[in-house]
Amino acid sequence: MSFTLPSLPYGYDALEPHFDKETMEIHHTKHHQTYVNNANGALKSLPEFANLPVDDLIQKLDQLPADKKTVLRNNAGGHANHSLFWKGLKQGTTLQGELKSAIERDFGSVDAFKEAFGKAAATRFGSGWAWLVKKDGKLAVVSTANQDNPLMGEAISGISGYPILGLDVWEHAYYLKYQNRRPDYIKSFWNVVNWDEAAARFSHA
Repeated sequence: MSFTLPSLPYGYDALEPHFDKETMEIHHTKHHQTYVNNANGALKSLPEFANLPVDDLIQKLDQLPADKKTVLRNNAGGHANHSLFWKGLKQGTTLQGELKSAIERDFGSVDAFKEAFGKAAATRFGSGWAWLVKKDGKLAVVSTANQDNPLMGEAISGISGYPILGLDVWEHAYYLKYQNRRPDYIKSFWNVVNWDEAAARFSHA
């Protein structure tokens, strides 16, 4: 078994004008595909790990041989992060129900949550991700470098938790449309969050 590039549940232009068609197509077919290819290449010599779902694999990085750990941290991490990212995007959904109540409980208000999340995304130096995670029954905003994922745990990524929502702040995610204006890209994200998917992940966590 090897990883495959997941199909998007929408067209590349479905998130216009917030996320542009050209960026979405390149991001999905080039960047994500590269993570899949590199992860599969590294797993060829690791049959005991090759059949694991990607979320399980990235929780077992400490069990990998030293010469495979970094390549799979970066590329299986990239595959896991982007697979979550695509499903978390959709226009027209509404934050409501248990997830909204939990956000208000743990951040004080939805606006306070968005401010904290936006700050985490804007201040992540270089490339990385901003996350809403659930840990020990509570929600928190965190960020990771490169293609690290909260599921990797504190020993590797510096944080832990179950990811509910993630935003890619690598330049490849926004540079064609927003150039160096990362804050504008972050603001646009709130127009395309798939709150239904986030709510389902929150219930599963």
